Amino acid sequence: MSKDNIYIKNKQAYFEYFISDKYVAGIKLLGTEIKSIREGKANLNDAFCTFINGQLYVRNLHISEYTFGSFYNHEQKRDRVLLLNKKELKKLETKGEEKGFTIVPLALFISERGFAKLEIGLGQGKKMYDKRETMKERDTKVEMDRAMKR
Repeated sequence: MSKDNIYIKNKQAYFEYFISDKYVAGIKLLGTEIKSIREGKANLNDAFCTFINGQLYVRNLHISEYTFGSFYNHEQKRDRVLLLNKKELKKLETKGEEKGFTIVPLALFISERGFAKLEIGLGQGKKMYDKRETMKERDTKVEMDRAMKR
């Protein structure tokens, strides 16, 4: 796989949350972690972001061990620092402390310069009836697309 088509999405995020703001953050990674991401071996499903001592961390981001790594291989679900400027961090921290808001990882991708980036969003949790509404909208869209093809 080339570095241009690595785009790992968190499909559950848009189903579970209303996303209001989006940010693109860099990630502080080890050498074997970036090699695994370039192979497409990462999973965002259980990942979430949290502030620890004023720094934003992504937790439960699963990056598989690099197959050609030696004993220097990384731990699969370690906490990783997200790199944002101070203004964005301050805004996220104040919004994240409000009731009902969480910082959710949306997508993991490789930039043009070859760096791993994480798209994060400020999400507000959906209720069950909102999730049903989302499923209904998706089904009607699929039905309309099928009808248009005929």
